[in-house]
Amino acid sequence: MPSAPLYFDYAATTPVDDRVIEAMLACLGREAHFGNPASRGHVYGQAARELVEQARQQVAQRIGAQADDLVWTSGATESNNLALKGIAQSSPQPGHLITSQLEHKAVLDTVTELERQGWAVTRLQPDPAGLIQPEAVRQALRADTRLVSLMAVNNELGTLTDYAAIGTLVRAHGALLHVDAAQAVGKVAIDLELQAVDLMSFSAHKVYGPKGIGALYVGPRARALLQPQMHGGGHEGGLRSGTLATHQIVGMGSAFALAGHPGEGEQQAIHRLSERLRTGLLALPGVALNGCPLQRIPNTLNLRIDVNGFNSAALAGELALSTTSACNSASNAASHVLLALGLSDQQARSSVRISLGRYTREAEVDTAIAVFTRVLAAATPALW
Repeated sequence: MPSAPLYFDYAATTPVDDRVIEAMLACLGREAHFGNPASRGHVYGQAARELVEQARQQVAQRIGAQADDLVWTSGATESNNLALKGIAQSSPQPGHLITSQLEHKAVLDTVTELERQGWAVTRLQPDPAGLIQPEAVRQALRADTRLVSLMAVNNELGTLTDYAAIGTLVRAHGALLHVDAAQAVGKVAIDLELQAVDLMSFSAHKVYGPKGIGALYVGPRARALLQPQMHGGGHEGGLRSGTLATHQIVGMGSAFALAGHPGEGEQQAIHRLSERLRTGLLALPGVALNGCPLQRIPNTLNLRIDVNGFNSAALAGELALSTTSACNSASNAASHVLLALGLSDQQARSSVRISLGRYTREAEVDTAIAVFTRVLAAATPALW
């Protein structure tokens, strides 16, 4: 039986950390904390509720927020929908919304739906380095701008948005800022006590937690405006009804508690491995980096392979990586992010995303470089 390919798709999802699994198992089974957190009248429900609130505190501590400002959701996609639709529905009439061409489809598709309902939408184009600059946001602000939605870390490029500076501009204008931070936890500094952010979306499975659970930070300026999208019981302060999945929530809390801070050991190790990988791959003929080389996280590299005859399928048997983001793969479309950078359809389809994580090792990086070298040499032997 052939061995499994080496995993280089951490931006798509991460394996659940063993310590997170252990915490989750304590909430499953007859002898565990299986009660309904909403059943406050007996010890089973009370124990589950205590674990839910402990997890809420763990997430809040990681992002510099108050625990009461967090609403549990099924993931960042639901959080994005709740943030955008929930604020839009609070307006007596449609207004103006700013986003960018680089956002995840969970934001872009939601914005398109709001546009269908009468909202005016400005989709900012990135600069040549693939960044959304604060000045571009400032110029796009209008008298009727009510909401700005931008991601902290681009899921395909790994580039960073200066959302703190943008938040200052947006708040001074009187609008709200929503940030999709699904790719940010443990990789960039998040301190919502200091940063001018009104809504922020999170997902557990990007940070070694389980799939199917996420959270939305709802700051004080947004709390009075946000309209729920799910009704039936008034859970989560009336903002998101439904029985809470204790084991998943505990898993998210544990994962966030284990997430390091930028500059700490885990991210330092990933940075070293990323530099080794980037140096090795960019030395190959026809390989170039997509996106800004400096304003980025080390975890994610997006490479354009300008080599005739290259087919990313030749890598698949040995390396598990992405040729587009998971949100595009279902339609087999070229990456909308790469097209927004000005790449041709062919260039976008010839690009690969390589993402590293907690369990990536130096030997795996060296193997990846060797695999790329062999595949590219086979595609264009005249260059080697």
